[in-house]
Amino acid sequence: MVFNYNGVKIFYKVIESEKQRADLPPLLLLHGWGADSSIFESLVELLDNRKLILLDFPPFGESKVEPVDWNAFTYANMTFSLCQQLGISKVDILGHSFGGRIAIILSALQSSFVNKLILIDSAGLKPRRGLKYHFKVKFYKLAKRFGFIFQNSGSNDYKQLSVNMKKVFVEVVNLSLDDYLPLIKQKTLILFGEQDKETPIYMAKKLNKKISNSKLIIIKGGGHFCFLDNLMTTYRYIDEFLEG
Repeated sequence: MVFNYNGVKIFYKVIESEKQRADLPPLLLLHGWGADSSIFESLVELLDNRKLILLDFPPFGESKVEPVDWNAFTYANMTFSLCQQLGISKVDILGHSFGGRIAIILSALQSSFVNKLILIDSAGLKPRRGLKYHFKVKFYKLAKRFGFIFQNSGSNDYKQLSVNMKKVFVEVVNLSLDDYLPLIKQKTLILFGEQDKETPIYMAKKLNKKISNSKLIIIKGGGHFCFLDNLMTTYRYIDEFLEG
């Protein structure tokens, strides 16, 4: 199905089953940057006791149109508007990586909309930066001032994007959500892979410290996609949290 948000067509799907319980709110699953909703396929097969809502953040998956001048708040507003169109007034949210950014914003700013929150290897916090990083940034800015252009600068995610999406990406990754964490009052489960290099464990601990009603679980042997690396372990924690 397609939802039109300010001219951008958003692909989404609603999954229901005979086993779903009427007393539980729908579960909204939000994927990471560069992925799409299909990444949750294995989890979807296990989460068969409730209505599930999945969408592809543009321009990924089936939502192929590139958004112009979007930022993390635009993505959050789009997600909230989709649920409103579906007549859904309350959800549980599971957000992975970039999807965690959107989940944090919705939980902090739309508190009555979010029932429970699950953050898996979530992005959104200000990273620790060493002297090497600051030196590289100053060198790049100085070189750019004198007309030098570095074709291969930036992360792999950044390099693969179009010029338009590079602007969106920069807006997204430069937004720190640290100050929004104390606004989250929902019961929150934080799951991080022990070997996550993209969003390291210190970020998980900070999320746990700043979100008052939260529980942190480190998935042994898991990386940035701990729900794929250790599917059944992750699912058991999710199921226990949602049912508890």
